Parts: sequence; C-alpha cells; structure tokens
Amino acid sequence: MSGESAEAGPELGPLAVDAVDVHAFTVPTDGPDGKEQDGTLEWDSTTMVLVQVHAGGRTGTGYTYGDVSVASFIDSELAPVVRGRSACSPPSLWQRMGQRIRNAGRPGVGAMAVSAVDVALWDLKARLLGLPLIHLLPACHDRVPVYGSGGFTNYPLDRLADQLAGWAEQGIPRVKLKTSREPEGDPRRLAAVRKAIGDEPEIFTDANGALGRKEAQYWAHRFYDEWDVRWFEEPVSSADLDGLRMLRERGPDRLEIAAGEYAFTLRDFVNLTEGPAVDCLQADVTRCGGITGVLEVAGLSAAHHLDLSAHCAPAVSAHAFCAVRRLRHLEYFHDHVRVERLLFDGTSTPDGGALRPDTGRPGLGLDVKWADAEPYRVHGTRTV
Repeated sequence: MSGESAEAGPELGPLAVDAVDVHAFTVPTDGPDGKEQDGTLEWDSTTMVLVQVHAGGRTGTGYTYGDVSVASFIDSELAPVVRGRSACSPPSLWQRMGQRIRNAGRPGVGAMAVSAVDVALWDLKARLLGLPLIHLLPACHDRVPVYGSGGFTNYPLDRLADQLAGWAEQGIPRVKLKTSREPEGDPRRLAAVRKAIGDEPEIFTDANGALGRKEAQYWAHRFYDEWDVRWFEEPVSSADLDGLRMLRERGPDRLEIAAGEYAFTLRDFVNLTEGPAVDCLQADVTRCGGITGVLEVAGLSAAHHLDLSAHCAPAVSAHAFCAVRRLRHLEYFHDHVRVERLLFDGTSTPDGGALRPDTGRPGLGLDVKWADAEPYRVHGTRTV
C-alpha cells in the first residue's frame, strides 16, 4: 500500500484548507490518425483538470474532464472560497462555491469546476480521517457494475470488434459503441460487434444526440430487432425532452432510453425525470457538482423510481456511486481509463464485471504520478 495509512486517523477538528493547487494535463487520443469520433464530435485529446486541496498535513485530489479554461476558472473563482475554511464539511463549501459562481455561470464550466474541487474536498476529509472514501459516504453497495465503452465511429471494423470483444472476454457483460454519425454504416458495425462478442453480452449504443426524432425512432426499432440492442443513449439531443419522451413511449419495450451526462444542475435532472424522459438516468460526477451533486441526484432518482447510471471518470465514480441506492452501472470509458491509469497510481481494474473501491487506501486511493504527468502539462506548476 502506498500513500498515507488507511488505519484510524485523528479526530477531525475545524481544520482549515491552507492551499489549493490547480493543474491540467492534455493527453492525445490513441485513435486512428490520432483522432476519435462519435455522432456529433471529433477530438484528438482529452484534458484532465486536477485539483489538490491541502489541510492538516494531508492532500485531497479531485478532477474533471474539460477545457483548460476550467483550471483558470477554479483559480479565479473557487480557490478563494475554499482557502482558509474548514475541511470538515464538503457540502457547506459546495454551497458556498455555488453562490460564488452565480454570475460567472453555474452550468457548464462552472459546474465542472465545482465538481473537481468538491471531489478533492471529499478525498481530503477521508484522508484526514484515515478512511477510504466509500466508508465516509452513505454507501449502499460495495461495488459498481460496469459496461465497456468506446467503439468510436472512426474505428475500423477490426479494431471496433476487438475492443468490444476484449471487454466481453474480461467478464464485462455489457459493451457500448458510438453510432449515428453515418447511420447507413451502423448495420455493418453492429453486425461485426455482435459476431465478435457472441449472443450473451448486451449491446449498448450511443448516438450523442445526432439524430432527429423520426430517424431515431426508426433506428431504435432496427437496433433492437436486428442486434438485440438494449440501451439507446441520447438518440436525440438531451435538450429535446419531448423527443426523448416520444422515443421512450414509442420505442421497443426492452430498449431503454438514457440521458443525463450533460446535466449540470439539479434542475437539469428534474427535467429528465418529469414524464419521465428516460428509462435510466445518467450523471457524471465530474460535471454535476462532484460527490455532493451525485448524492443530491441519487435522492432524486430514488424519489422518481429511476435507476442512476454513472457516466465515466471510473476512479471517482467507483466510490461515489456506491452511495447511490438505485445504482445501475458505470461507463468504463476507454479515454478516461487511459488517462487515469497514466496519471494516477491506485486505479482499479474490473473484476467480475464490476469495480470495487480499494478499501486498503485512504480517500479515493489515488496518488498522482507526477513524473508521468509532467510531459502533458498545460496549466499550473507543481510545488513540492
């Protein structure tokens, strides 16, 4: 075990946060020609904005995925709110951060910035207490089922099939591919995936909002009837609530409609639960306000009898979503798995189709691999 001991720590008093450090690292993709694609976007790199908060001789780490501007936002708007205040109650600082960014913009960059700091504060508190984070949270589970996610639209058929078959061979019973960038090519891609993984694993699809309502309805029926697809994520834009409701009501009974990864505030999630617009709600701990935000969304999902699925960031989500009573699963996303393994020591690997938080390490159990991270730095400097 590396880092601080996970044995019983000191009684937590009113310890003040004495420093906030913000870093950002941009890691190139490993896709064809250095690029990856989904239904509506093409990208050549992934940027992690990493926050460290310090108190009582301990350091908490949190992060989000977004533009480097998120790091500047944290430096200018959030670090002054957190410094000098007690590390005892992350939710109280979460509320203060929300007040601070009211005029700067709460959704989008603002919510992502708050998410990174909030995760760092929860990690710090757990480390001050000498506890793994899962034992600090109101955990309902000790593991989070996962589904393998990648299958980008620009992958050649052999790479697409190999990637998804690889997850199935690891015992992950659900795999997802991106669709709908060029819909006429999806039948060939889905046929290759089904042949590669066999009949048993479930196939999920994600259009990233690329389709119109009628087109999405057509493909929903084809996906289910021809390849037994059970999950259709963002078939239309997540802003098209009426479209999502229409597809949920008129699509195949056993094909679930999912959305929520771009929900930043609690009201965004309320909108998706009204109707409801989805069969399964999604939340991203690095976008929805961090761990404090996830706890709020978890209550909402339970009140509406909807399962909640974790969107990406597996190193944090493996702990945070154990506290979600109506937990469905976690997106084990190719890009985030790569970045987190590169930048952190202490990441977990799925076992039996699930991630289990490491209870032998304090907090999130992550230690930054600074030497490995440094070549990718785009913001901040390390102070030792």
